[in-house]
Amino acid sequence: MKKNNYSYIGIAFIILLFGIIFIPKIINRIKDKDITRNNRMSVGQDNNFENKEELAFIEINGKPKKVPNFSFINQDGEIITQDDYKGKVYVVEFFFTTCPTICPRMNRNLVDIQNVFKNENNFGVASFSITPELDTPEVLKSYAERYGITNPNWNLMTGDETEIYKLANVGFNIFVGKVEDDEIGFEHSGDFALIDKNGFIRSRLDGFGNPKIFYKGVISEQEKMDEDGNEQEITMLKEDIKKLLNE
Repeated sequence: MKKNNYSYIGIAFIILLFGIIFIPKIINRIKDKDITRNNRMSVGQDNNFENKEELAFIEINGKPKKVPNFSFINQDGEIITQDDYKGKVYVVEFFFTTCPTICPRMNRNLVDIQNVFKNENNFGVASFSITPELDTPEVLKSYAERYGITNPNWNLMTGDETEIYKLANVGFNIFVGKVEDDEIGFEHSGDFALIDKNGFIRSRLDGFGNPKIFYKGVISEQEKMDEDGNEQEITMLKEDIKKLLNE
């Protein structure tokens, strides 16, 4: 019994010693903001995102991949090139206004992102139509109004079909193609690309240390995941936009 008593006394002494030495240090770290609380409810409200990992560059043959030159007409009839996005962080998508499936979901998610960053003058979106013969500036203008697109740096663009398909498949490696036997007649990725202020394609790393490259654009934050179990990446995209805006 005496040995047990000594053991209890020893344990109590160790706990007391831990409290004396370490608790003041923990309190000081909290005061100095070395320890932060990850409050996911703040995402999309005050932009105080917690993921601080630096975003990777997408490299081709050992060199960071930059947005290629392009020149198209936007919904206001203006010529837009890559130079109009200099100094801006922006999201890229390929879509078409008559798309009945993924495009409406993609653009609702982009409008959500637009509204989160409504006070950021250096944030924009580049939307390229893959049916440019149908999506005239007037059609794109109506589409923008219908979806509540208000960001002055959000350009919905139309132009030469060959150049748009090349920009998608080669420039951004975002798949776009025609399918003759398909009812809609087109296939395209529902992914978004993220571009930094200097025109480089950026993304965070996956669990294996490789760049994710793209962000899933179809699944909303509210849905959380799709029927195949793929998790939404809109929250992730919002976090990474904020990182690039702060660079």
